[in-house]
Amino acid sequence: MTRHIAFIGAGNMAGALIGGLIADGVPPGHLIATDPSADKCSALSEATGIRTLQDNGAAAAMADTLVLAVKPQILREVAEALAATVQQRRPLVISIAAGIRCDSLQAWLGGDVALVRTMPNTPAIIQSGATVLYATPGVSSAQREQAESLMRAVGLAQWVDDESLMDAVTALSGSGPAYFFLVMEALEAAARDLGLAPETAHLLTLQTAFGAARMALESSDPPEVLRARVTSPGGTTERALDTLEDGGIRDLFRRALTAARDRSIELSRSLGGA
Repeated sequence: MTRHIAFIGAGNMAGALIGGLIADGVPPGHLIATDPSADKCSALSEATGIRTLQDNGAAAAMADTLVLAVKPQILREVAEALAATVQQRRPLVISIAAGIRCDSLQAWLGGDVALVRTMPNTPAIIQSGATVLYATPGVSSAQREQAESLMRAVGLAQWVDDESLMDAVTALSGSGPAYFFLVMEALEAAARDLGLAPETAHLLTLQTAFGAARMALESSDPPEVLRARVTSPGGTTERALDTLEDGGIRDLFRRALTAARDRSIELSRSLGGA
């Protein structure tokens, strides 16, 4: 059966998902995207070959899967305007809007909707993302597979069974790229202070981060084993790691993720309020 996926919103994340789906072999003719800007619609259509519209309702009326990809601040308005169409069409609804809980979205869409909430992160733009999904009870196993397949088009897809864990996910993978960018920024600055040329410090930092991440991905060993393997007793790495441990790096990250988790809870309550 031909299935049509409609994206309500055509921002960076929607564009990444569309590109990933096409790369996975989904025919562009099965994809639809909406945006208020006629110029943006034209540019996306020309770049991908998909159909674009400025009318959210018209796109939803053709969709078997409806991806809500607008900013969280306007999602209520958009969802309420689509409620009648969703109730009539009964598509699988996938939300990629950060912070909007399922009970709020269900209320805005009229209730009893097959709804999957997701939390992708920005590396999805280069098809290297990490996405966590949560399905409401009304989502069938086939619909779960559809949602997972869609999000796998831009990287890793992982399910959680408790929606409250999405706040921890936001703290880890949602905000996580920024933590690594900060670590790279700090390493570069320290390397320059030690006398390395800025370009050399930059390139060595990026390649070292890439190499370490790739080793971790391709190894069956946990990070602590990999760390121990490159830490010779009495050597330079051990001295550096001891300094980081003495500085409380583990507690610092624990407090940082807890703060991000707590802020995610605050924002969810604010964005989903009546």
